Amino acid sequence: MKKIKASEAMINVLLDWGVKRVYGLPGDSIDTTIDALHRHDEEIDFIQVRHEEVASLAATSEAKLTGTVGVCLSIGGPGAIHLLNGLYDAKMDHVPLLALIGQVNSGLINSDYFQEVNTAAMLEDVAVYNKEIQSAASLPRIVDEAIRTAIRQKGVAVLTIPDDLPDEEIADTYRALAGEVNLFSTPTIEADKIAEVTRLLKESKKPIILSGVGTKGAGAALTTFIETNHIPLIQTMPSKGTVADDHPNSLGNVGKLGTKPAYEAMKEADFLLLLGTNYPYVDYLPDASSCKAVQIDIAPERFGKRFPIELAIEGRVADFLALMNAQGAIRTSDTFLKACQQTMSHWNDWMQEQRENTSGEFVHPSYLFNAIEKIAKPNTVFSIDVGTSTSWGARFIRVQPGQDYLISAWLGTMGCALPGAIAAKINEPERQVISVAGDGAFAMVMQDFVTATKYNLPFIQFVINNQKLAFIEVEQQSAGQRNYGIDLEDIDFAKVAEACGGVGYTVKSAAELDTLLPKLADVSKPTLVNVYVEDDAPLPGKIVMDEAQGYAKFAFETVLKDHKFPILPPLKEIMRQFF
Repeated sequence: MKKIKASEAMINVLLDWGVKRVYGLPGDSIDTTIDALHRHDEEIDFIQVRHEEVASLAATSEAKLTGTVGVCLSIGGPGAIHLLNGLYDAKMDHVPLLALIGQVNSGLINSDYFQEVNTAAMLEDVAVYNKEIQSAASLPRIVDEAIRTAIRQKGVAVLTIPDDLPDEEIADTYRALAGEVNLFSTPTIEADKIAEVTRLLKESKKPIILSGVGTKGAGAALTTFIETNHIPLIQTMPSKGTVADDHPNSLGNVGKLGTKPAYEAMKEADFLLLLGTNYPYVDYLPDASSCKAVQIDIAPERFGKRFPIELAIEGRVADFLALMNAQGAIRTSDTFLKACQQTMSHWNDWMQEQRENTSGEFVHPSYLFNAIEKIAKPNTVFSIDVGTSTSWGARFIRVQPGQDYLISAWLGTMGCALPGAIAAKINEPERQVISVAGDGAFAMVMQDFVTATKYNLPFIQFVINNQKLAFIEVEQQSAGQRNYGIDLEDIDFAKVAEACGGVGYTVKSAAELDTLLPKLADVSKPTLVNVYVEDDAPLPGKIVMDEAQGYAKFAFETVLKDHKFPILPPLKEIMRQFF
């Protein structure tokens, strides 16, 4: 019987599942796995990063972009600890990820050896599958099980591998049960449930749709449905662009980063259709006493989690929409839609004012994001970091079908944009990639700009430079707290990019930005643009009462402490959003 190293059998399983790359850093407790990857470097790319957090965030971004399992690795102990942030991002955004983590040799386990950490216990909360390899013979089977579970449950699979076991020889008998056809049997949506949704929709006078990532791949069908039935649409942040952000039926996003028309339409709605979303901010949903709701999702454990449900339908959103569209027009009234469109027209007029804002010494963030939208191509991948980047991106980047929008939606971890851009450009090199991060977020991972230059990844990295944690500044103010610990020392990020082997630009005015834009349409090297921006507050689309009270408390306490009035967002802007 033919024998091979267990590490070879493991690589064969990865290849059967179509794994094309692994992100990580080598080290003593993962070296036998690294050696196997080296022997298969023409089939699986090993992407060396400078920090394991970037490895896991990049692998997670790959999974978000492609829908396939992302793979990262690290040594045990400190390397595994560094991976945690990206693993939790995968867990909370429900994407499949495999983490291969080294461990001391099996004979040294439980001896308090150098860098020995109980990684299985440490990673229990983040993983849907969490095993420590006990024998060489079990390695390929467990890797196969891990990938199947990660894909099936849309979560993180963790394997802790003592470094001596992959080097052992085992019988070459294992064959992976690879392919999604072996994992899923799509539930059939019953005709009586379609009939009930149709009845509820016909009876409604103010219907609204909240769509999430479950609608990805069904954008054309969703567009047909909302147009045929005159229904306003709100999309969650990670699903931006499934239907064009500037579609006439679109009200943008809802919540602190959303629009005032979306908030008001939600509060007026008498019928809510939840399509593939587990939207968490219940305060921005309709009044449950006057609004009926139907939820469609492939994960039944989410039914009714956020809002009382009249009817739950387990299945794919694409299948549901196909059945609904087959009926043609279900409702003919466009009264509610037209009212929403009128309020949205006023909102868009205000947004256009902001897009053209050249006031102040530096670049206004809304002007910057308008410029980013101008250079974006029909196939652009946007990778947007957490903080004010998220706020301005939500409001001013009108994502289109054919484009992608990568964010850390549920974990909200700073430092996600650069790893996302790296993964996007590696996976789809023909597409334009634009990454945006604040100075605080980018500084957390900026060492890995050199990874972009190492692998010759020509994307654009914008850094919003205001020398502060601006989103935290506003959070503190809206909570009635005085600002503390938010100021940042300035960094010449353009020189950082140049030191890493890329191209760096510094922009301090709208005119300088306009002059630079033509050079950014097509870049041939990793390019960073360090943009000094006006300190303008990314206010919510609708300021609710507790936030207004918080701003008032902040102002009062600042006067008492400092004997001067604080710099608050302009009253005009607060009033426009409060009313």
